Amino acid sequence: MTRISNSLALLLAASVLSACGGYSKDNFTVGSVDSNYKTRHPIVIDEKEQTLDIPVGSDTVRLPRAQESATEGFASKYRRSPSGTMTIMIPRHSPNASAARSMSHQVAEILRREGVPPSSIVTTSYDASRHGSAAPIRVSYHAVQASVERCGKWPEDLAGPNLDNQNWHNFGCANQNNMAAQIANPSDLVAPRGMTQADAERRNNVIEDYREGTTDLPPAANSVFAN
Repeated sequence: MTRISNSLALLLAASVLSACGGYSKDNFTVGSVDSNYKTRHPIVIDEKEQTLDIPVGSDTVRLPRAQESATEGFASKYRRSPSGTMTIMIPRHSPNASAARSMSHQVAEILRREGVPPSSIVTTSYDASRHGSAAPIRVSYHAVQASVERCGKWPEDLAGPNLDNQNWHNFGCANQNNMAAQIANPSDLVAPRGMTQADAERRNNVIEDYREGTTDLPPAANSVFAN
């Protein structure tokens, strides 16, 4: 009985170790089923239209400060992107068409002031007869953007049988979307950037401090390293 008990213990330990053998940092398999959310919800790089809608009332004579700030932020985002033309679309055939035409000059001035080249600003119009009395001025441009498909897909019942111990379909989708939203330069996902030149002056200062046995760290930090 002792030999049988020892044999069963060895078999149990071997089965546990074999189950752990399929684990890796970024991907794992349970019951030979792939559970990598990065494959299920990949981050895709594509060109998308970036838009800003500026509502304009029929009697508006100047953009409110909030709309000016939004336009400034939109122009700043444009400068950080490898973009082309910035389009200002003015509503026509709407009660506020005249006011919107006047406001569009202020919008263009803000864009130029924030660094958008005048040659890249194009003004056009759109039919706003069905948009009510406050049809917006739409500012837009196309830029490369990292994105993920929309979350919230539940093709299977979570309460149903899951004999393979798989993650649900929507698992990891929100995390991937948050990651894509934080990427400033989508090209970084394709290839790393080239290294910049070293700061020769800073390098010489560090070397001199090392030779003299001193550092430029705050006194509190030096005391910590000394201890």
